[in-house]
Amino acid sequence: MEIKLAYGKEYVTGKLDRSNVLAEVDPKLVAGVENPLAAVKKALAQPIGSDTLAEIVNKKRPKKIAVVVNDVTRPTPYNYMLAPLVEQLVQAGVEDDQVVFVVATGIHRPNTDQENRDTFTPEIADRFRVVNHDCDNDLVSLGKMTDGTELVINREVAEADMVITTGLIGLHYFAGYSGGRKSILPGVAARELITNNHSRMTEPGAATGSYKENPVHWVMLEAARMAGVDFILNVVTNSNKEVVSVVAGDLDQAWLAGVKACEEMSVVKISRQADVIIAGAGGHPKDLNIYQAQKALENAAGAVKPGGTIVLIGRCAEGFGEDTFEEWVREADKLADIFERFHKQFVLGGHKAFAIAQVLKEKDVILVSDMSREDTEKMFFRYAASLDEALQMVRDKHGENFLSYLMPQASLVLPQVE
Repeated sequence: MEIKLAYGKEYVTGKLDRSNVLAEVDPKLVAGVENPLAAVKKALAQPIGSDTLAEIVNKKRPKKIAVVVNDVTRPTPYNYMLAPLVEQLVQAGVEDDQVVFVVATGIHRPNTDQENRDTFTPEIADRFRVVNHDCDNDLVSLGKMTDGTELVINREVAEADMVITTGLIGLHYFAGYSGGRKSILPGVAARELITNNHSRMTEPGAATGSYKENPVHWVMLEAARMAGVDFILNVVTNSNKEVVSVVAGDLDQAWLAGVKACEEMSVVKISRQADVIIAGAGGHPKDLNIYQAQKALENAAGAVKPGGTIVLIGRCAEGFGEDTFEEWVREADKLADIFERFHKQFVLGGHKAFAIAQVLKEKDVILVSDMSREDTEKMFFRYAASLDEALQMVRDKHGENFLSYLMPQASLVLPQVE
C-alpha cells in the first residue's frame, strides 16, 4: 500500500505492506460546517455565558479595543472569523482607529507584514493597526497572581478598555488544550512569566488533553481573567482544516464548549501499543520547524511500545525554529546532558529539548525532513532522506512483521489505550 503524508505544502509517499498496519489513527470524522462564515456570525449573535459584543461595547464605551490574534504558526481560519467580528464592532459604533490587533507570538518570531496580510486578510491588515507582541519589550504589570508570580503582559492589551481574544482550540502537550486563556499566557505575556508557566510542564496533570486537574491551565485562566478578557471567539477544525465548531462569549464557558467538541473529535481509543508509529506533523504550518512538529511526536509517543520507533514526517523548512532550543541541542553530547540541564535550571526553549528527550529515553525517532543529517542526529534522532528509507530502517530494526499505527495528522489526535 502507498502512504501519502503532508510535507510542508506538498506530500511525501512511501510503500508499506498492509499486514504491517494495525490501523490508521485519525481524529474522528466530523464534517466541516456547510457555511463557516454563517457559523461565525451565529456564534457572535448567540454568545455562550456572555453579552454580545455590541452589548459589551454599549456598557463599557471603550476608547481602545485590543483584539488578540494567533501568529502564523497556528492555522486559524481568520478569513471567516475577523470580518464578522469587526462588523459587529462597527455596528456598535466603534471607529477603526479604536481597534488594535495584537499578534500573540509568545516567544515566537514576529509575523512579517506579508504573513499578516495572508493570515488576517489584506482587508484587516491594511485597515487596522496590527502589532506583533514582543515578550521582552513594551510590557505592563497587572500585579501578583495567586501563586506569587507577577502578571506582566503586552502594553496594548493591558491598557485596552476592552479585550477580545481569538484562536483555535486543539490538543496541547502540557496545557491540555490550546485556545481561550492561552491567548494571554503565553500569547502576550512577558518572557519570564512564560518561562515560569512552562516550567510547570512536569507537574502532575500537565498533559495532553488534561485541563480539570492541570496546574498550567488554571494559571493561564487566572492570567486571562486578570487581563480583563471580555469576549472570546474560538474555532475547532478537523484534519482537513475545515471549521467544525465555532464558540464565542465567556472566557471560560465558551472555551469549555469548544474543548468538548475538540475532545469528542480528537481523543481516539486504540486496543494496544504498536512497535512503530508513522506520524505526520500535518504539513504547513504545523511542520514549519521541529519546534512545532514536536507536538505530533508527543501525541504519537503514547501509542508506541517502549523500545519502539516513531517515524516523524515534517518538512521543517525553518530548521529548529527557536534559538534556545537549538542551543540546548547543539551543546548536548548525550541525552543525559539535556535532562541535567533542564533539572538544574528551567529555560524557555530548552523545555522543547527536554520534551523530545523524554520520548527518546525509551523510543527511537526517525526524522524525515529537510533538515541535514548533522542537525537531525544532533537532536538524537535517526536521519532518513525519504519515507521509504525510514521504513526500511524500521524493517531492519523490528523485522518484516512489525505492527504499526499510521497517524497522518498526529498533532490533531490523542490515541489512548483502552
